Amino acid sequence: MAKKMSQLPQVWKLLQSYVKSTRSQDRPLKKTLVASQILNPRNYKQNLEQNVKINQDNLQKDIFLKELQTKLETWTNTGNDSEFHLSDRQLYTEIYDLLGSSALTVEIVDKVTKSLILVQKWQYIALFHRLLGFYQRWCQGEFIDAPPSDNLPQQKLMAMVAQNQAIRLRQVDIYTGLNVLILLLEIHRYAQKQEDLQHQINFYPSGERDTESFFTSQLLRIINYSDAIEIGNFSNIVGEFLKGANLQGAYLGDANLTGVNLSSANLTGAYLGDANLTGVNFQDANLAGANLGDTNLSGANLQGANLSHADLSSSNLTGANLTGANLSRADLSRADLSSCQLNDTELCHTNLSGVNLRDAVLSRANLTNAILFGANLSDADLKNVHLNHADLCRADLSGADLSGAVLNGSNLSDTILFSTNLSSASLVSADLSYAKLNGAKLSDAKLNGAMFLGADLSGVDLSRVILNDADLSGGILSEADLTGADLSDAVLLGTDLSFANLNSANLTGSNLSGAMLNGADLTAANLTYSILDDTDVTEANLEVSHWGEKLQWEGVRGLETALNVPVVLKKQLGLE
Repeated sequence: MAKKMSQLPQVWKLLQSYVKSTRSQDRPLKKTLVASQILNPRNYKQNLEQNVKINQDNLQKDIFLKELQTKLETWTNTGNDSEFHLSDRQLYTEIYDLLGSSALTVEIVDKVTKSLILVQKWQYIALFHRLLGFYQRWCQGEFIDAPPSDNLPQQKLMAMVAQNQAIRLRQVDIYTGLNVLILLLEIHRYAQKQEDLQHQINFYPSGERDTESFFTSQLLRIINYSDAIEIGNFSNIVGEFLKGANLQGAYLGDANLTGVNLSSANLTGAYLGDANLTGVNFQDANLAGANLGDTNLSGANLQGANLSHADLSSSNLTGANLTGANLSRADLSRADLSSCQLNDTELCHTNLSGVNLRDAVLSRANLTNAILFGANLSDADLKNVHLNHADLCRADLSGADLSGAVLNGSNLSDTILFSTNLSSASLVSADLSYAKLNGAKLSDAKLNGAMFLGADLSGVDLSRVILNDADLSGGILSEADLTGADLSDAVLLGTDLSFANLNSANLTGSNLSGAMLNGADLTAANLTYSILDDTDVTEANLEVSHWGEKLQWEGVRGLETALNVPVVLKKQLGLE
């Protein structure tokens, strides 16, 4: 015993040194922890409470997820007599009990769908028809209009009130109905991808067209009923689940569908007039023959959508994406398409009269035979666009880029083309009568057979353009640059070419009767077989110009003041 007592001081020292070393290792961490708790006790408490709440929410979510999956499986269980274990009344009670508290989320539905796909005993068709029966009754208000003893929404409400959950009767009914709608939409979308199910499961939120159950405004009534609680309630809850929905022929006039996802949906023949479709995703949707007149489609995604024969008159499409969309024979008259993306869009035979396409992008779009009477296309991107035989009469194309565009046979009469880029464009046989072309760029353009009656081309760059057989009678080309241009066989009756640059231009066979060439530069120009009757060449530069043996220069005015007239020509004309 004495020996053990004598060793105590040594043991005590060892313990002291161990404690000191442990404290030195822990000191920085401990100080920081203590400091943070002392300095921010409120933040620490809030973070702790927040973490607890997140854990509780996740736990509740997991519980609900498992319960939903179990119910979706058991709702189709049958006995030996093939009768469902649950009667319709029991089923509807369980639906309200399970789905009447809150809205389903994309995350929950996605997880449930994926887990059920792995369950072989899941009866897709049976579940679809049971939920459809509930949906049809709910749409008719059967449950909320029932007497108190049979009123399922009221029973669910009382159960929630007993648990101190604040909710209103309409919310219970709306949550339940919309959640069933979501499940039906999901089952429909899944079935349409399965060859053995796609003909057996087809969900029509407004009923199937041309059947007794078809009620064109059924979905609209659901939207308005849902939004009675809060504007946009339907879009917020169901919006993301409408992709691939079958809304053929549905009536959705004045509907609020802001931001919903209708990608790949079938809306053929649907009525959406005056609807709010701001930011809606219509990518690859079928809207053939749909009525979208006066709708708000600003910022909508219509990429690849089928809008053939659709009515989009007076609609607001500002900033919408219509890339690759089919708008053939659609009515877009008076629509606002400013700043739209219309690359590679099909717009042949489309009515675009009075439309606003300012700053729109239409490169490579097909506008063959389109009607653009009085349309605003100023500053639009129309590179390589097809406008063959299009009607652009009185349209505003000022500042637009039409380089490489094809406008053969198009009507551009009285059109505003100020500073328009038409370089390398093809305007064969186009009508540009009385068009305003000041500042336009037409270099390397093909204008053979085009008509320019009374057109204003003063100061325009027409270098190397092809204008053979074109009619420029009465046109204004003063100070225009026609260097190397092909004006062979062109009609230039009374045309103002004063001070124009016709250096190396080809004027063979052209009719310049009454034309004004005063001050023009005709250096190296080819005037073979040209008709220059009553043409004014005062102070024109005729240096190294070419002419044929058969002269038709009778009545030419101003030759005596013309500059650099070749000696041979002077002799032939008797000017020496």
